[in-house]
Amino acid sequence: MSQDTYVGSVDQGTTGTRFMVFDHGGNVVANAYEKHEQIYPEPGWVEHDPMEIWENTKSVINTALDDAGLDAEQLEAIGITNQRETTIVWDAETGKPVHNALVWQDRRTTDRVEEIQEMGKVEDIREKTGLECDAYFSATKTEWILDNADPIKLQRSRPQDVRERAEEGELLMGTIDTWVIYNLTGNHITDVSNASRTMLYNIRELEWDDELLDLFNVPKAMVPEVRPSSDDETYGSTDADGFLGAEVPVAGALGDQQAALFGQTCFDAGDAKNTYGTGSFMLMNTGNEAVPSEHGLLTTIGFQRSGEPVQYALEGSIFITGAAIEWLEDMTLIEDAAESESLARSVDSTDGVYVVPAFAGLGAPHWDQRARGTIVGMTRGTRREHVVRATLESIAYQTKDVAEAMVEDADIDLASLRVDGGAVKNNFLCQLQSNIIGTEIVRPVVDETTALGSAYAAGLAVGYWDTVDELRNNWQIDRSFEVDEDANIEVNYDRWKDAVERSTDWARDE
Repeated sequence: MSQDTYVGSVDQGTTGTRFMVFDHGGNVVANAYEKHEQIYPEPGWVEHDPMEIWENTKSVINTALDDAGLDAEQLEAIGITNQRETTIVWDAETGKPVHNALVWQDRRTTDRVEEIQEMGKVEDIREKTGLECDAYFSATKTEWILDNADPIKLQRSRPQDVRERAEEGELLMGTIDTWVIYNLTGNHITDVSNASRTMLYNIRELEWDDELLDLFNVPKAMVPEVRPSSDDETYGSTDADGFLGAEVPVAGALGDQQAALFGQTCFDAGDAKNTYGTGSFMLMNTGNEAVPSEHGLLTTIGFQRSGEPVQYALEGSIFITGAAIEWLEDMTLIEDAAESESLARSVDSTDGVYVVPAFAGLGAPHWDQRARGTIVGMTRGTRREHVVRATLESIAYQTKDVAEAMVEDADIDLASLRVDGGAVKNNFLCQLQSNIIGTEIVRPVVDETTALGSAYAAGLAVGYWDTVDELRNNWQIDRSFEVDEDANIEVNYDRWKDAVERSTDWARDE
């Protein structure tokens, strides 16, 4: 390994795309970011333009390398991490999408999900995939695109039905990792962690499930090859004649939350992390055992290294946390995210106000697709400071909902929780989280652990790092937050649960 070589990571998230370059110590040496448009065709519908995402991906890679004075040939490998469940269908010949991507937050297939539930398929889906039957996942999104995208116009022939072309293998589907890998290498590949989020993949048999593909009307010809998250054989390489001007192996991929688990070096059973991004996602490594949940969590694939067994995880998926702070900005209650901390500290309590940010329904452990955002407890004396504080508290309360379920399912005491993501820069939130969960909160020096995790996966695959012990040695604590024993949160948590109850089953006329 040369001292002047590095590993890159494409971090394609819900609101934007980042490219980061890491050295052998796990330090950031290059970083660039671009936002992309959020498209809301109808209430509850969320789309992204896949071509905009790909153009931004190329742009941030070039910008990061240029700004740091690096050459693409100095990259030993590239890893991919991505917003999960978001689904794209594209033409295998032209590489053009047949429709905008349907984002993980999109709820347009709620009626279809309820139809599947009424068919009595919920337990079968949960047993095979570890997932709840929900519009969150890729299965119904793929089905919707095939049924609703405009027919494809072919030269010198009639427009051809989208589903017909998919059955003939002329259309490909994938989550965002697959889309980025395809555009970087020309190969149609996903990893086990992303496959496990489609509701089409059997996480115990480690294969696409024919019965589920039939149930959701997804032709098997269009699904990608599934490979380890850290792949010694690599997924392919960039084109020397392409935008990078170099052949760089693409050797690792992880869904964003699994990437954060990997980046936080949660390699052992019982290790847990929570990532605070657009939503919050708490994962606990359960080792080689796929632990079924009795409390509304998801059983999912954590990661897999080449030649090794799959590592599973329990996950609590919270749809809206960081996005709730963005909502405060949209409503002009704060000027920027940093102001939320100072405003929350300026009052002693929420004065009885509770915000339930169920803008995209409620995820774990409630799983209510028809819940909607709710503010309760307001009086004439309620000020914006109370609403802002209540919004931050909602992030911590939702995490407690998940943490309690996780401890029950795994029968493991949660002694410490590693945290990452943009919101953990907020010290008020971290302390509040410690008090509400009743456990130590540990924030690492490098909080962009999602990008770091996929870089680790790619770097291990090509020998840039030899062992996971090297990665453990890289991990360093920035600050830990201990429980304030004087904090009185039990009564408040009970009232939180009352507020959640009032948000449920609201969107009945959509």
